[in-house]
Amino acid sequence: MKKVNIAIVGATGMVGRTFLKVLEERDFPYEKIYCFASKRSAGAKVKCKGVDIEVEELTASSFDRDIDIALFSAGGATSEIYAPIAASKGVIVIDNSSAFRMDEKVPLVVPEVNPEAIWTHQNIIANPNCSTIQAMVALKPLKEAYGLKRVILSTYQAVSGSGVKGVKDLENGLKGDMNPALYAHPIANNCLPHIDVFMDNGYTKEEMKMILETKKILNLPDLKVTATAVRVPVFDSHSESINVELNAPFEIEDVFKLYENDPSIVLQDQVKENIYPMAITAKGTDDVYIGRIRRDFSVDNGLNIWVVADNIRKGAATNAVQIAEVFVNKE
Repeated sequence: MKKVNIAIVGATGMVGRTFLKVLEERDFPYEKIYCFASKRSAGAKVKCKGVDIEVEELTASSFDRDIDIALFSAGGATSEIYAPIAASKGVIVIDNSSAFRMDEKVPLVVPEVNPEAIWTHQNIIANPNCSTIQAMVALKPLKEAYGLKRVILSTYQAVSGSGVKGVKDLENGLKGDMNPALYAHPIANNCLPHIDVFMDNGYTKEEMKMILETKKILNLPDLKVTATAVRVPVFDSHSESINVELNAPFEIEDVFKLYENDPSIVLQDQVKENIYPMAITAKGTDDVYIGRIRRDFSVDNGLNIWVVADNIRKGAATNAVQIAEVFVNKE
């Protein structure tokens, strides 16, 4: 297996630090690793595989060196400027922001779902939205076995999806400070049906991301999809209720077998023993957990499932590293 030179953009952020952790845990075969962040964070030290790495300021010349793959998680504005610069110098960019996700020339990839899309890249690959990633892992087996007619996505998203400021709002709220710095309302002991900004159509930007990304990743442009995204007072791991209308009849036992036999999924559905996916179970793992599988009797071929995954790992850092691994393994 050939070793590559890799860069982390946004290395001091929540996802950036998790990139480093996942690279270490999966023993990603890199020769050199470069870490970049804003001018404010330059000079800070991060660690990977037991080695301290000094963070450099990200500039237009940062990629004038031997970098093969760059993992970006520094926000859309940074990606819009620096990802094309890196790509123009032959670097394969795997971008965690929303900057390029709906660009027709940029593949939007979940390796367990549409790995073939990776090879259409023009040096930029988009990492999907965290809540979309786990939903796609859950929907792929159903698509292949029965076909999808309609999907209703309802999310219960952890505050870590908002970054350090979201975590701080919950921490402060639990201590009695009900004056949030980030959210429009207190998040402690509360649920906010408001993630990202509201659009003219009444949906939030987060909800529209899920709708549009689902169609692109599954290559089903005419799929009927709707979404409601809710921020909940949980620190880590997103939970989702997914209601699906399938194109073909199914036996519920066969759906269980589909998920039981899928290596990318952990089936937890023994309700008599109170076993089902939970945020505290998923935290710190790279798996997608599925349970509460049951028929929706209100429509023909209807199905309900409950899906949980760590939004910072599988929903961001791990998915990006898995994409990078595809290139390494091809060598």
